[in-house]
Amino acid sequence: MSKDFENKGYWALILGGSSGLGLATAKKLAQHGMNICIVHRNSRAQEDAVNKEFDEIKVECVQFKSFNADAFKEEKRNAIISELKNILGSKGKIRTLVHSVAKGNLKPMLDAQLPTLKNYDFNLTLNAMAISLFDWTKAVFDAGIFANDARIISFTSEGNTKAWKNYAAVSAAKVALEAISRNIALEFAPYGIKANCIQAGVTNTASLRMIPGSDTIMAHTLKRNPNKRLTEPEDVANVVYLLSKDEAIWITGTIIKVDGGESLN
Repeated sequence: MSKDFENKGYWALILGGSSGLGLATAKKLAQHGMNICIVHRNSRAQEDAVNKEFDEIKVECVQFKSFNADAFKEEKRNAIISELKNILGSKGKIRTLVHSVAKGNLKPMLDAQLPTLKNYDFNLTLNAMAISLFDWTKAVFDAGIFANDARIISFTSEGNTKAWKNYAAVSAAKVALEAISRNIALEFAPYGIKANCIQAGVTNTASLRMIPGSDTIMAHTLKRNPNKRLTEPEDVANVVYLLSKDEAIWITGTIIKVDGGESLN
């Protein structure tokens, strides 16, 4: 396997990298020689399982650092970046910033029995799943630890244009995420920073399983997708890797579908 990023001092900073798309991305980039920093939020009961996954990254002989902290609190973010800056030293730089955050409210707008969406639910979801992309981008930029040719990648979904029950707050966040990504691509371009969103197909992750009716969604997708399978986290990780390569220097400000043709139907 080619080690595209080996001995270049490149790091990937992955927000939400202890499972799903973020974890698959961390493993993929590590296989190609990228040093890995993961910011995640897990309970003590999940610690052993998470560390087992992290051990698979460490065997790739790359530098690795993880922070089990609330990525949405400014003081925590500042402390993480300060410590990471010391770890990077004078030679290490953030080549790839991956926003793989899944924290939001999956409530209906109307329901006679279940709790329904409130203004607070929208604010929490938008802040976590959209605005935090800008917060982290700006904080890393201000710290001066982006590489000269840096890549910012976030994950959206087909809920950006389609209405799904219980998905209103997350759908709003995905649209905001895409808008923020486009403006990062525009306004940070003079500093060598590229920003793109990946629109993944339906993927059997913990985040999907939190959505009411997820079993029905997966069954429908298997019929709808022309390749007759769900998207795998590794499918998405492969595209993050491609976007992190030198050859992807001219791709910015766009939404890339990684769904095996699922959205064609």
